[in-house]
Amino acid sequence: MERLKRRPDFVAAAKAAYAATPGMVVQARDRKDAGRPRVGFTATKKLGNAVIRNRIKRRLREIARLKFEDLARPGYDYVLIGRGPSLDRSFAELENDLNSALKRLHRTSHAGADKGTP
Repeated sequence: MERLKRRPDFVAAAKAAYAATPGMVVQARDRKDAGRPRVGFTATKKLGNAVIRNRIKRRLREIARLKFEDLARPGYDYVLIGRGPSLDRSFAELENDLNSALKRLHRTSHAGADKGTP
């Protein structure tokens, strides 16, 4: 699993399609190439102090490590954004959140869903 680490990659993903679930928000951007899928993780300061944010990101990283290879599409960048319930939801519920978000994102064509287009 390749990681997103640079701010421009996160900003580009923020302008693309997204799916919200109780445990996380998943943003997906089609890079229009056949490269490996990449994933990034974030949690805002609204969620709590650094300890809580890091705990949420660790949970999201573990779910992505276990499930991402099966669900992600080549040529896509994904950003998993932690939400408040991410910390209290069971691991199985977070897995279901990721599954349902990716299914929704890939179910239909999002050519018109890019938030950056006029």
